[in-house]
Amino acid sequence: MVKMEGVISSLNSLRCSFKQLHRKFINMKVKISTKERFHVISIEEPVLTANMAEELGNVCLSFLQNEVKNVVLNMQEVKEVDLKAAEVVLSIQQKFYDNNCSFVIFCINKDIEKKLDENELLDMMNITPTESEAWDIIQMEEIERELLGGDE
Repeated sequence: MVKMEGVISSLNSLRCSFKQLHRKFINMKVKISTKERFHVISIEEPVLTANMAEELGNVCLSFLQNEVKNVVLNMQEVKEVDLKAAEVVLSIQQKFYDNNCSFVIFCINKDIEKKLDENELLDMMNITPTESEAWDIIQMEEIERELLGGDE
């Protein structure tokens, strides 16, 4: 268990970090919220382009420097994703797993899901229907990392 003082200190530093991170999303509408073990980034744009995905990647990867490292990406408002953007999101996900952290995407539109499947990307992405299920995946992956000794 984490000591309460450490949690409070982490939350205070995260508040400052979030203000800085939110400013980085100059060309993209997003909402960032923090839960106990993960950050939720909600994209509030109808289209996710490659440039936007690169911008998203820079912000997501900065979370790897925080105490709470896991990220959940809410795609509920996104209606279209270009192929390059999907590839960038996949590379972001891989960087999280390379760093023993979780990156889960939820609430993907059926058309986007179909496009990802047609381009053989769907099976490589960690996608779930709801935020609750994303949280379940993060919990299971954290337990797995602890059991395998990968969570240092």
